[in-house]
Amino acid sequence: MDTAKVEEVVGDFVALRKRGVNMIGLCPFHNEKTPSFTVSPSKNLWKCFGCGKGGKPVHFIMEHEQLSYPDALRWLAKKYHIEIKERELTDEEKREESIRESMFVINQYALQYFIDTLHGSEEGKAIGLNYFRHRGLRDETIKKFCLGYSLEKRTSFAETAVAAGYNPELIAKTGVCYSTDDGRLQDRFWGRVIFPVHTISGKVVAFGGRILQNNAKAAKYVNSPESEIYHKSDHLYGLYFAKQAIMQKNRCILVEGYLDVISMFQAGIQNVVASSGTSLTTGQIRLIHRFTDNVTLLYDGDKAGIKASIRGIDMLLEEGMNINVVLLPEGEDPDSYAQSHSTEEFEQYIEKNKVDFIRFKTNLLLDEVGDDPIRRAGLIGDVVKSIAVVPNDILRSEYIKKCSDMLNVGEQLLVKETAKIRMQRAEEQQKRRNSEQEGASEENSQGENPGVTDDFRQNIIDNYSNNPLHHKEKAIIQFILKKGGRLLQVPADSINATPSFTESVISHLYYSFDSDGIELSHPLYKKIFAEACEHAAEIDFDPEKHFMAHPDSEVSALTAELCGERYLLSKFFSEQNNDERNEQAILFEQTTRLAIAYKLSIVDEMLKSTMSRMKDPAVTADPAALQGCMEEFKFLKETQQALNNVLKGYGFGDVALNV
Repeated sequence: MDTAKVEEVVGDFVALRKRGVNMIGLCPFHNEKTPSFTVSPSKNLWKCFGCGKGGKPVHFIMEHEQLSYPDALRWLAKKYHIEIKERELTDEEKREESIRESMFVINQYALQYFIDTLHGSEEGKAIGLNYFRHRGLRDETIKKFCLGYSLEKRTSFAETAVAAGYNPELIAKTGVCYSTDDGRLQDRFWGRVIFPVHTISGKVVAFGGRILQNNAKAAKYVNSPESEIYHKSDHLYGLYFAKQAIMQKNRCILVEGYLDVISMFQAGIQNVVASSGTSLTTGQIRLIHRFTDNVTLLYDGDKAGIKASIRGIDMLLEEGMNINVVLLPEGEDPDSYAQSHSTEEFEQYIEKNKVDFIRFKTNLLLDEVGDDPIRRAGLIGDVVKSIAVVPNDILRSEYIKKCSDMLNVGEQLLVKETAKIRMQRAEEQQKRRNSEQEGASEENSQGENPGVTDDFRQNIIDNYSNNPLHHKEKAIIQFILKKGGRLLQVPADSINATPSFTESVISHLYYSFDSDGIELSHPLYKKIFAEACEHAAEIDFDPEKHFMAHPDSEVSALTAELCGERYLLSKFFSEQNNDERNEQAILFEQTTRLAIAYKLSIVDEMLKSTMSRMKDPAVTADPAALQGCMEEFKFLKETQQALNNVLKGYGFGDVALNV
């Protein structure tokens, strides 16, 4: 962390130029024409003021290469030739690691063999290279995607690899070859053009092969089987090449085949990936989700094929993705359309013809149901099932309104049906969790709060973007990171006969919130606050240093962002250079203001909620309920005044902060 220089790390990927003491460039994480990406060598930080991302060199590598925190540290260690000493592996772990690494080496050897065969053999040039060029691929595209060819001879690669010293058993493990019943090693992809499948970091993990001759008995495509290093449900074809464009466009275009991806990429539309002919899986969706929340599904005009893959829409919705669907003209597929249209024409077609999933699914199924009321009810139920899996409450409400308009069905009825489905799903999930908990050992269940369900946690996250307490909590965490380990001086209290004493900023915030039963609402802020409180008694505890190097990548990234961000706290108070009091007294004032401003915000939100209920017709019609609301409102107003009186008691005056 100390060795890695931000200008060197970022400079490997971004063209930087000097501007004063800092450096600027075009952000690699979103599409921009005017540089808003700033690198500060003196602070060893980077920050984009366009998309808001920022942090230390390790966070840049995590974001750019989509690596975990430990893997990003390993990446930096390799760059700076620093040896990382990790725990010693067991003999079994060493053996498994050795097998995996050997399989990757064999795949890399196979990749080069197929490339050399395509470009260097007469058969490869006459059949394979001619095929790719006939499909409209330029030579630079063929090289970029590492396309290759496997000779018609069924043991060509097997013999070459064994002669080069590779273990026949490990060659078979990769799936490039397979063992026959009599123990001979035979090529899996003989007589086919080759499409390598890369991991997100660029390693070759598998291959796909397309046959070129008409053979009714042979499969058109053959893919590598599952292995120790390849699980097809966790990989998307083209993602290694598309990840930067997906982040810049903040959208992923999903197609079906290898050539669809390659042709669109060549045509200038580079934020495109394929599920490689398999049904979309949760693992693949979560891969996309690492780069964007927005997905455009691109289908050709084959309705039967669309219906077969429409299940993927519900899976995307369930993972919280925003979905648009585009149907290409009759007789066209992404490959052919990319070949016959310019980049601008293709992008304009997508923009003009994209529809949300409600409109798409409804229109697709309406043609079949006609005026049959039973089938129409089935259609409505089918669409409602899709809406019910959407985790975001606001988005789900919008979809219900749209469905109501399109199908001429009462909105309240759809709300009721959606709620019923969600309740059933929640009950099923709870049953599964209960079953898992009953079967789990006591060790595996330690530290979990059974009262807080995954659905509850997800609900907090889904609704947090609309939480008005966001800035207050963010300011509290920033204050803790900057000053949490310092001591403040609590003044003497003559009324309660309490002498003056010192305690850390973290401790003071903890006791202030704990006395009123207050917890931060956002899970990540809550986690940082709780962990800071655990270390509050340590004299040399440095929150910024501790959380900057935190093993949880979300925690470390947030720390880097807050420590590199302009102070939010100036909105709460200003630090005056001419203040004659000591630092501990000033810290007490700042900490107290911060805590009470947060409490006042909580009370304010409770007041808004109470006032809203007082206007509810169901409440106004019930004298007892209305009286209860009025008493609650009165209590909250008194609490609000009491908090302001506390500030007045310290000489701060009324606080009406709205950060």
